[in-house]
Amino acid sequence: MTGRLTDGKVPGGKLGLAMCIALVMGNMIGSGVFLLPTDLAPLGWNAVIGWIVSIAGTICLALVFARLARFLPGGCGAYTYAAEAFGPATGFIVAWSFWISCWTVNAVLAVAAVRNLAILYPALGGGGPAAALLAIAFVWIFTFVNLLGVRKAGGVQVVTLVLKLLLLLGAIAIALWWFAAGEGPAPSMQGSAPVSAAGIGQAATLTLFALLGFESALAAGDRIADPERTVPRATMIGMIATGLLYLFACTAVTMLLPLGLVTESIAPFPTFFAYFIGPEAGSAAAVLAAVAALGALNGFVLLAGELPRDLAHRGLLAPVFGTENRQGAPTWSLLLSAVLATLIVYANYERGLAGLFNFMMLVTTSTAIIFYLVGAFAAAKLERDGRLPRSPGFILLIVAGIFYVCWAFYGAGLEPTLYSLAMTLAGLPLFLLARRSAAAAR
Repeated sequence: MTGRLTDGKVPGGKLGLAMCIALVMGNMIGSGVFLLPTDLAPLGWNAVIGWIVSIAGTICLALVFARLARFLPGGCGAYTYAAEAFGPATGFIVAWSFWISCWTVNAVLAVAAVRNLAILYPALGGGGPAAALLAIAFVWIFTFVNLLGVRKAGGVQVVTLVLKLLLLLGAIAIALWWFAAGEGPAPSMQGSAPVSAAGIGQAATLTLFALLGFESALAAGDRIADPERTVPRATMIGMIATGLLYLFACTAVTMLLPLGLVTESIAPFPTFFAYFIGPEAGSAAAVLAAVAALGALNGFVLLAGELPRDLAHRGLLAPVFGTENRQGAPTWSLLLSAVLATLIVYANYERGLAGLFNFMMLVTTSTAIIFYLVGAFAAAKLERDGRLPRSPGFILLIVAGIFYVCWAFYGAGLEPTLYSLAMTLAGLPLFLLARRSAAAAR
């Protein structure tokens, strides 16, 4: 039985196509696009080109992973693809690194929600204990939502996706109205950086964070009905639709707001609505931007619970992490991920909201890239071995994806990269311990 786009309902509590698309788009449309204009505006047209480069590179990766999902359905893609090509040890490390990216992005999203709410409550804007405690509270609220079961979490994902689409489409509508009404000369982006390879590279690295999450359906294969059809379709529909929304909405904000105003704003989308419509619209946009971050937080909490559950069922983590409650939710996996996200917010809150967001954004990006890079190499190996259909076009997609991922990994910077590699390598002792325990049990 397959999921239907009309309602997404399927027997057994699994996600149908509608909820699967909502998972992909909801996880992608989180905090990045609503906060990035502050950093992208000084780059001028480099930002527009950077969006195009990021979207094109991510589409290449999405096509590669969609084919992997079609021929290797079910299970957690972060483990399955690498393990099929390179063995269980590589599969574990990739899945472990992707799990790290999930709970670190939960910290980022919780902080982003607080950062948008600082428009309404300026006392939160400087960071500090109060902002950190609110961010931690958001992590735990959505952990408890996911403890109610995957269908409840999927319903929250659909509702929050609708609300965040209103914000993106509203920004695009304002830009169309501005140009149609001829309110003034076309923006020239005076004062911004001239177009250059360095500027495009910087913009592409920043925009990649906003595109993280296209792989969400791949990591939840066991929770999806008819995964060999639903996962590839949801991945491509969600990726392309979200990429286009990002390009037009974010460009509208960076082009139409005065450069000084957007670069000083801690929440540029609410600033955009307040500038063109009024303070009330800005306040409403701040709430919607916070909802967008919280909706993505809900989706990544789901994934952060699924990954340890999948590894535990394979005998690669302690069995307790595969334990499910009456609603089928992996209780201890969800709680562990929430505790780790809590610790990372608490340990870094003195950086301030902006500093914490930017640092953790780069850590999350460099950690998720490990899955993208190994997955692309796995696709190349599986095709060479005849386990995937041979196609020259597919090889070109793999090469383009690998080149793009390496470029983004370099652009993330040394400190976040070392941070992500250290957390990834910390999983090796757990893998060796699990293998030793399994061998002793035999």
